[in-house]
Amino acid sequence: MRGHSHPNMTGNSSSAKLDNATLALFQDVNTSIAISVIYVLVTAINLVGNGLSMWLLLFRTSPKSPSIIFMINLTVTDLALGTALPFQISYQLHGYNWNLGPSMCSFLTMVFYTNMYCSILTMMAIAIDRYLGIVRPMLFRETRERKSIAVVSCLLMWGLVLCVLYPLMTTDLTFDVPELEITTCFDVLKINMLPSVSAWAAFLFSMVFILFLFPFCVTTFCYIRVIRKLASDSKTVQKERAIRLAFIVLLVFTVCFAPNNILLFAHAVLRLFYEKSLYMAYKLSLCFSCLNSCLDPFIYYFASKDFRQKMRQILNLHSLSSADSMKLEHKESLHTEFSKVRTESTATSLITKRPHEES
Repeated sequence: MRGHSHPNMTGNSSSAKLDNATLALFQDVNTSIAISVIYVLVTAINLVGNGLSMWLLLFRTSPKSPSIIFMINLTVTDLALGTALPFQISYQLHGYNWNLGPSMCSFLTMVFYTNMYCSILTMMAIAIDRYLGIVRPMLFRETRERKSIAVVSCLLMWGLVLCVLYPLMTTDLTFDVPELEITTCFDVLKINMLPSVSAWAAFLFSMVFILFLFPFCVTTFCYIRVIRKLASDSKTVQKERAIRLAFIVLLVFTVCFAPNNILLFAHAVLRLFYEKSLYMAYKLSLCFSCLNSCLDPFIYYFASKDFRQKMRQILNLHSLSSADSMKLEHKESLHTEFSKVRTESTATSLITKRPHEES
């Protein structure tokens, strides 16, 4: 399923021979166990973190601003990945032997890719929304209009990703390996999945450049402009949050998405034209690509004030602020009592002076 690309782009027949490096990968038990352990941890953190996030975003956050709509969209894709990963864990632990059929293989592969690229596009949308709100506040001032644009944007993201990944939906992604008596799922692709080398080039270009590199550049530009704007306005607290948000988003891009997409492109080029492979490195990079689903709740925390407040309440992180609030209330109470005493004292003084003044 998740071994994205072509360790061996074979001919049309499922009985084609695989190279020794590919066969060695399928027999590497230690690597399979290590990858499975990472997936188990990611699944647990994903389902807990994004389950809580979804509950807060849907039922405890109001009104539904464009940023909240984008966050809900991102959480849906993360939870879909969290539910799909257990199948990948089982596949790894069974020695790359897929026994759930071609349809399930294609469906779960689509779930993974959709999560990755919808996450990238959604993070770009959140960055654009913050850019418009802080750097260009006069644009799209009407809240209802911005909400409609956010909903339409989410639908367009899904449409774009599904169009690019359409070949994966219409191809049998399983492959029989008689030497090992296993059936792989998306770890070996048939060369006839696409009609020509040009079609493969277009497919890879769309994934790497349109769905990754372009959104990365737009997101980086937006956060740099936001930070510069806040720095010039001297809003220290807001600037610090913007910097943290930008740091987390760019961390997700550079750690989770960049290695995976760069290795995908490099491996495919080497495989198609030079009969070489980077598949082992690419396979390991898949683990890092899953981490984005664990980091997304931190993006929500810094991107939405309402979400941040609700999360602090849920996690009892408001204790310090509550203590500060109690201190402030105590000071205000003392000030009120002091003012009352002064008022009463002044009134008494005026009463005692009045008979003397009348005389």
